[in-house]
Amino acid sequence: MVFGGGDWDRAAWLRGKETDLAEARRAGLVLPVWRGKPLFAGPEAGLLWVPADHPILAGAAEEVFLGRDSGGRAHFAADLSSWEPESGSAAEQSFFDQSRQSHPALADPAAGFEDLRNAMTRLSPQEAELAATARALLHWHRTHRFCAACGARSEVRQGGWQRACPVCAAQHVPRTDPVVIMLVTHGNRVLLGRNAVWPEGMYSLLAGFVEPGETLEAAVRREVAEETGVQVGPVEYLASQPWPFPANLMLGARAKALSEAITLDPEELQDALWISREELLLVFAGRHPRIRPPRKGAIAEFLMRNWLADRLD
Repeated sequence: MVFGGGDWDRAAWLRGKETDLAEARRAGLVLPVWRGKPLFAGPEAGLLWVPADHPILAGAAEEVFLGRDSGGRAHFAADLSSWEPESGSAAEQSFFDQSRQSHPALADPAAGFEDLRNAMTRLSPQEAELAATARALLHWHRTHRFCAACGARSEVRQGGWQRACPVCAAQHVPRTDPVVIMLVTHGNRVLLGRNAVWPEGMYSLLAGFVEPGETLEAAVRREVAEETGVQVGPVEYLASQPWPFPANLMLGARAKALSEAITLDPEELQDALWISREELLLVFAGRHPRIRPPRKGAIAEFLMRNWLADRLD
């Protein structure tokens, strides 16, 4: 799975040491991020880091400290969302944004901002962890600039890992929303669903947010019942994946269905169906007449692939 972690040193002890952090930044590297899209060195390349004094950072808003590499060099991410690209190079308003934006401050025209969803599989585990952290943190700052307690504008603290209110002294930390995603099986079949806003032919495992006061197992049973009417028995946790779109933690589970009749909730899903192992093999091979292959690197693809190979235990 992508974003599964690359043993990155987050160096949390440095976050509150402003003098040391400022010194580390001068010799550090920065990842520019534009409206959630990290900077890549090229269409088939990895992330592009720039020195702290690079001209592209002149218009940066919030900046966050990501940690240090094995050599002790500090890495940061900076939000360039206020930059307006030239006409015709704006981001696509679609589920799969294929557009690339090249910044005039970059010497190499091949470099550009790309949708992380499309480029994530070409990143190393460490790059993926950093890109996910940067995207999620900067999104949180863009959407939480005012104190939730009194409404005053809050200030960045702790290297970007906290916002503090100068009026009421309330402290706010980045949020991560837990989401259950479940491989629901009934004999030789797995339950798939489709959201109405997804591209044609896209199906995936059922998923939903964990509610306050709810266990993972209870969330799995509730979400499956709400969306499809299928009743679920035993639930087993399998794996997790950070999913920075915008800031979720996907909790992968498998569950055994006690019923198979589907009663669809049209507010939740456009379609749901049971699909056999043989059909799922056709999906992965790109030869299914209805369903497109799952997104590589996502936990849904990981769970389905391992179910096909009988490697979930």
